Amino acid sequence: MDPYAFLLDDEPRPLGEAAPPIYQTSLFAFDTVEELEKAMETHAAPYYSRVDNPTVRQFEEKIARLEHAEDALAFASGMGAIAAALLALLRPGDRVVAAGPLYAGAYHLLKRLAAWGIETTFLDARDLEGIQAALPGAKLLYLEAPTSYTFAVPPVLRLAEAARAAGALSLIDATYTAGILANPRAQGVDLVLHSASKFFSGHSDTVAGVVAGDRALLDRIRPYRTLLGAKLGPFEAWLLVRGLRTLPLRLARHGETASQLADYLERHPAVRRVYFPRPGKYLRGPGSLFGVELADEKAARAFANALKHFKKGVSWGGHESLALPLAAQPRVREAYGFPGGLVRLHAGLEDAGALLKDLEHALEILT
Repeated sequence: MDPYAFLLDDEPRPLGEAAPPIYQTSLFAFDTVEELEKAMETHAAPYYSRVDNPTVRQFEEKIARLEHAEDALAFASGMGAIAAALLALLRPGDRVVAAGPLYAGAYHLLKRLAAWGIETTFLDARDLEGIQAALPGAKLLYLEAPTSYTFAVPPVLRLAEAARAAGALSLIDATYTAGILANPRAQGVDLVLHSASKFFSGHSDTVAGVVAGDRALLDRIRPYRTLLGAKLGPFEAWLLVRGLRTLPLRLARHGETASQLADYLERHPAVRRVYFPRPGKYLRGPGSLFGVELADEKAARAFANALKHFKKGVSWGGHESLALPLAAQPRVREAYGFPGGLVRLHAGLEDAGALLKDLEHALEILT
């Protein structure tokens, strides 16, 4: 039985439509004041799309099932999801333990929360002893697996257990795994966050975020989504439901191609190191995103500029291959002390042979 069949199932289909309808409306009107009041008080029916929308709800329900969670909340961006979760769960005087390297937006938001009396202890995600020592008295453990830029796979199960033992909640950015390569909820993590702009969309045409977990926690986050105006729109949700239909197939192709590219780069004399998370205790399969370290910043820029199939750009998870030298993100390099020669690569859905030839050509200028 296909465990992901529900990603294709868009019931009900009253007219036999192959694609689900989109509720592209800002509000829902009622015949009586009493019906409107009931909808506003109980949320039994949608009344305003900034609060609830059937198309958005369809996407949320699919993500909840994908992540084995009670429910999910969709946002207008991944950063909207991160910000709402942090604001809902933290208060002045609280402390966060952040196991990174983290996505740059999350890192800088956590740094800025210090102005509101919320402190963050930043540690390497592989430093289990250091994280365990820092957790007593902390309110939240913020994880990312694999980590940004270096793609280390921390011991998620042990870290989640340590957070629970210390009385802290755990939140993980699991964008890399897309609910297919790993399920952090099964590892004991309380909340799972995704930038839905990446694999869930798959077509580089949507900006969105989502958080999945127990309803009791999501009910604390929901008011902040509404008040911040961070609710996902119906058209974007419709695009995401479309993207989910091909998610397992796309992810398999991304991972197969990325594995071939990483294997080639690991053997090349101009490459100092490849940061590619292999399947193991946490990952069930390879992903599309990895890093390659060259001699220095000059080499990284020349390599990236010589690539033709790999366009230069931020984000990832779409059909197109991308290259991003960390030299183009000086704030990220400064925050984590990354080497100047580090280049992040996303293996898209193009022919793997063409991408290999592209890498070969670009590396020729370095040797």
